[in-house]
Formats: sequence, C-alpha cells, structure tokens
Amino acid sequence: MRPFVFGLAERLGLAGFVCNDAEGVAIEVEGRAIDAFAAALRAEAPPLARIDAVERRPLHACGGTGFVIAASRDGGAVATAIPADAAMCESCLDDLFDPASRFYLYPFVTCTQCGPRFTITRAVPYDRPNTAMAGFALCPDCERAYRDPHDRRFHAEPLACPICGPKLSSPIAAIGAALRAGQIVAVKGIGGFHLMCDARNEDSVAALRRRKSRDAKPFAVMVANPASLDRFAIPEAAERTLIAAPSRPIVLMRLRPGTLAPSVAPSLARGGFLLPYAPLHHLIFHDLAGRPEGRDWRDQAQPMALIATSANPGGEPLVVEDEEARHRLAGIADLIVTHDRPILIRADDSVMGIAAGGPVFLRRARGFVPDPIDLGGDGPCVLGVGAHLKATVTLTRGREAFVSQHIGDLDTAETLRFYRETIAHLARVLDVSPEIVACDLHSDYASTRYAESLDRPLVRVQHHAAHLAAIAAEHRQTGPVLGAALDGHGLGDDGGNWGGELMIVEGASWRRIGHLRPLALPGGDRAAREPWRMAVAALYAIGQAESAAARFADIPLAAALVGRVASAPTTTSLGRLFDAAAALLGLRTHQEYEGQAAMELEALVSEPQQLPDGYVLADDVLDFTPLLAVLAAPGIDRRAGAELFHGTLIAGLAAWIAQAAARLGTNAVALGGGCLMNRVLAEGLSVALARQGLSPLLARQVPCNDGGLSLGQAAMARIWAGSAR
Repeated sequence: MRPFVFGLAERLGLAGFVCNDAEGVAIEVEGRAIDAFAAALRAEAPPLARIDAVERRPLHACGGTGFVIAASRDGGAVATAIPADAAMCESCLDDLFDPASRFYLYPFVTCTQCGPRFTITRAVPYDRPNTAMAGFALCPDCERAYRDPHDRRFHAEPLACPICGPKLSSPIAAIGAALRAGQIVAVKGIGGFHLMCDARNEDSVAALRRRKSRDAKPFAVMVANPASLDRFAIPEAAERTLIAAPSRPIVLMRLRPGTLAPSVAPSLARGGFLLPYAPLHHLIFHDLAGRPEGRDWRDQAQPMALIATSANPGGEPLVVEDEEARHRLAGIADLIVTHDRPILIRADDSVMGIAAGGPVFLRRARGFVPDPIDLGGDGPCVLGVGAHLKATVTLTRGREAFVSQHIGDLDTAETLRFYRETIAHLARVLDVSPEIVACDLHSDYASTRYAESLDRPLVRVQHHAAHLAAIAAEHRQTGPVLGAALDGHGLGDDGGNWGGELMIVEGASWRRIGHLRPLALPGGDRAAREPWRMAVAALYAIGQAESAAARFADIPLAAALVGRVASAPTTTSLGRLFDAAAALLGLRTHQEYEGQAAMELEALVSEPQQLPDGYVLADDVLDFTPLLAVLAAPGIDRRAGAELFHGTLIAGLAAWIAQAAARLGTNAVALGGGCLMNRVLAEGLSVALARQGLSPLLARQVPCNDGGLSLGQAAMARIWAGSAR
C-alpha cells in the first residue's frame, strides 16, 4: 500500500506521509484534493491490496510540503498482518527474460506486486529487517530502486539482484539436464522444497513413488503456462481462472487421457495442476524449452510437464532448511538444489477445485495464509486447535479469524513440533495471547492433549458441530443453523463413531436431530484402511453375511470376521458407506491413502443415476440398505454401480435434509465434512436442495474437511465466552 499511496499523493499534489503502524497503514495528507485521494484509495488500490476499512479524521493544517514514506511506528497492540505470498507478476517476468535487464535470468526477481511475503517474514510490521532478506545488504542499484518513489520496486522488501541477493546452489542448466535425463530433483522454493521429475516419464514417476514411499496418492503436475494445460488436462473456464490467480493454487481438473505417466494419478479421472509461481520455476521451463529468445514461447503450449510434489518423506513436515534437505532427501532426489534465502515459515501449495459454481479448498496454505476471515463482529482472542488429521489452528483477533496453513497429521514428533511452532508464530505476528482454547471432544487427539496442557479456559466442541460452525462463521449465519455433516469419523456426544449427521448448531451449543442408519465397524479404526471390512458389515446388514467368505476369498480374515460383526462397534459415517460400496463393487479392498476408495468410486461417475426405492427415511434416520443390496448383486457393472450409488445418495440426503428444513421452517442449510470434497456429491446435493427451495451453504474460505475444524471451534468458543460473561 505505501508505494501506491505515495504515488497517489504525488499525483494529486498532496503533502504528508504514509507509514506502517500497529493498526495498519497510517496516512497523513494535506492539500486541496483530500476527498479525491480518499475515493481513489479504494477505487485504484493495487491488485494485492486488501482494504478492510478506512478511518478518517481531520487534523490541523501544518503547511507541509512534499510527501514521504516514513519509518514504521512501533508501540501499541498490532492490528495488521503479514501479506500472503504472491506469484511472479508479468512485469517481473518480462525483466527475467530481458537480456537488457539487470534481473536477466535471476531466480529471485521480485517487486511490490509479487513474490514471497508470509514465508519469509518473522514479525510485523512487514519491513525488510523483519524478513529473511535482512542479511542481504542492498547494492547501490537496488538501494536506488528501493528509495525511488517512481520505481516499481520502491519499498519492495524482498528486493535483490545478482549482485546483492540470494544465489542458487546449482545452475539452471544442471537442473534441466537432470530432468531431461529422467532424474528426480529436489528444488527449494517459496514455502519449502518440491520434488520434481518428468510427469510424462513412467520410470521417473514410479521411481519417485518408490523412493518417497507413496504408493498411489496422486501427484500434482506443474505446466509451463496456461496454454500448456490443454495438452494434459481438460480445464473448465472457472478452473482456468483459478489456476492463474496470484495465489497460484493447485487446481483439480479433468485429466486428458494418455498424456501423463500412468502413475501420476492412478485410477482417477481428475488430477491437480499448477502453474509456475516463482522465477525459478519459469527458468526451469525456459531451459527445458531450449532457452528460446523473445517472449513468444511464454504464450505457446510447451511439451514438458513436471511432477511438483511436496518434499516431506514419511508424512513428516515439509522440508525447508538446506542441511535438512541434504539429510532427509538424499535417498529420494538425484540432485538437491538449494539457495541461501531462508524459508522462515513452512507452507505447502494450496489445493482447490470448483464445485457448485465456485472455488473450494481441499488444502489452504501458500497464497492464502494468513489472509483473515471476517467474523462480522468483535470478540475475545480464541485459539482453535483443530483435529488430529489435516490439522490447522485458528487464532482470532477482534473480528478476524486467522486460520493457519495446512500442518498435516499429528502422528510424528516432527509434525507436532511444526504444530507448536505455527501456534507460536501466529500469536507473535498477531501480537495476541489467547484467552480461551477450543478443542475436539476426542481425548486421544494430539491437538486435544495440547489444548489441555494450556492454562486457559477450555471449550470442547463436538467434531461435526465444528464442521458446521465453520461454515456458519464464514457465511456469517446467526441464529440456529441446520446442517449435514458428512465425513469419515468424529467422536459423538454418546461416545460413538459419527459421520453422517443432521444437526442444529446454535451459538455455542449443538443438537443432533438425525443420522444415517448405523453400520457395523468391524475392526474399529482398521475399517477405514480396509474397505472390505465395511463390505462385510454391509453384507451382514442386508442378510447376506454368509457370502462374505466367497466374495473375499483372497482375504483369510474375511470368513472369521463374519462371526464377529454382530458384536462390533457401529458407525453412522458416510465415509465408511463409500468404502462399503467400493468394496462391494470390487473396486478396492485396501486403501493406500485416505479417501482412495471414495475417490476411485467418484472417478467412475459420468452421470449419477437414482435407484428407485434405494433408501428409507423414517424418524430422521436415513437408511441406504436397499442401495447396498443392489450393489452387492453378482455381476453388477462397476461404473453403473458407482452412478447408482452417487445418484441415490444425493436423492436420499436431499430428502432427509429437506424434511428437517420444512419441519424447522429454515431455508439455509450448511453442508460440511470431508465427503463434500467429492464434487459429484457436492454439486448434486446443492442442485437437489436448490430445487426444493433451499439455500445450500458450502465451505468456501476453508476446507470442508478437518482442515476447517479449527475455525468452527474458535467461532463457537467466542460465542461461549460471550454467553459466559
């Protein structure tokens, strides 16, 4: 904002100053065009600026002349935040490939409108001494640009050039040669290291899978430019727009068959694509294209596509330090490329898709964090500690909620260390200390144990209530909210395994008013990893348990399990219903990653088909046993079964929700939980509810999965605090 404000004041002939302070950007102007200045602040703000409010008060004229950018003011509680990282802008891209520019082929070129922000900043205000660039003294040319109000790099904090800035450990030519030779390269980027290889080369992709111990989970693919997308994907218009945003997320889109290595996204119809967002990425593609001159190549489809997956072996946090990379990635990468600009904050690539007419998050991180979510009103500072899987944390300050970057599953000491570091960093840069902590009901979650270790009032929020509260918070829904929470697992109020719940969330309280018919959960948590167990439970439910041994003859435990189904715990989880359907259709008996069976089932769907009488709805209990009986029939086609499953699921859920909405006299319905990552389900259910006059609300600003739970926890705890006072 400061360079923009300077230029605007100079253009209008105003005197005064602009600076950062604890509350935001402070501006003092004197002259005849103050009203025009105030109007232009919003109307002409630069693309990356976010103006939440403009507070204006008159001052006595002091007869000043000239306008300056003043030093940041210290003191007082901080009310600003660090900007999110932004992709390289077109102007810097021009400089990168202009032989006459002093930034020619320099992999760290940046300006005020692009580059790393959050990941290189240790404290506010966002000034160079508080960033990873503090150790790089500006050369005379960069110093002049930094001080020149008419230069595009005026007060660009990450500013550097080949003379004074960071340097790569390996030449670009060596990176390109390794990738062309089919090797795996670890590349230090903005928020961590990527592992890269030729996405068209099956041997390279398969080797990456073996070395990273990642059997089947899909890899993200980076292409050179928007024109190259069409070689490897079949993007929709909204997906094209989303992937090119300054945040540069990974975007799910339909794969073009036969163009990428089979191991990129096994058995899936959609894959994740992203565009280059750092200068280094563009330089790699430039080398792979043969180092062409001019700019035409930047707009032409390029034949190369690169795997760009996070470098985090064994489910550990993303690698960010050079020595750590040399130690942890030595057995994975053939070449490790580092540089001497520190990454202060880990941040994975964000993952998004388009569903029901708008963007949705699967993972929220680089490019979006730490942008706040406006809660619509002030409240106490609350820490929501999130769940155990896909963990995030949320800190509130005033009317804003700051949701952290994706942290991961809290299963390792390294991830728990990252989790605690993230909380400490957020509290430091926001200059807050939480008054209240909110956690899940589940006592075995590492996040719950962390919350219990803090000397703060503790609010325990039921898992599915938090899913729905997060949606209510971002849509600023007040009063009772009807919602369907559909996921894999969450501890219920009764100590049971919930996951297909119809609930009312009101303020800091919640009430379950309906659920899916319970199915047995043979083996407990193992059933989530072994869908054949849920198929046995389904066969038991439809009175065909005796067929389990023959159906799963290659699984010795299947016959023995039949006799134990009756005494197994039960679950209302929609996620486990997906698993049962996938196993009954012979699609998958064991999962190599979370949600694999459901994703492969969704990939088979072209057009959902409703099975007549495929569900029973009685007393707010929704029973899909008739559907399971059809899916269990011998010889049913997998694709036909997948389409019947999705179509009947949508119809049943819509009828279930609409019945409750009519009884309660409500119109808006929150749809949350990890099952809503299924695009067929999210869109089909949204359309079906809209046809019945209801307004479905999806998670748009945080993931619908457990990555959004911390927001819901924090929102409910704020309300609890207000009522307690």
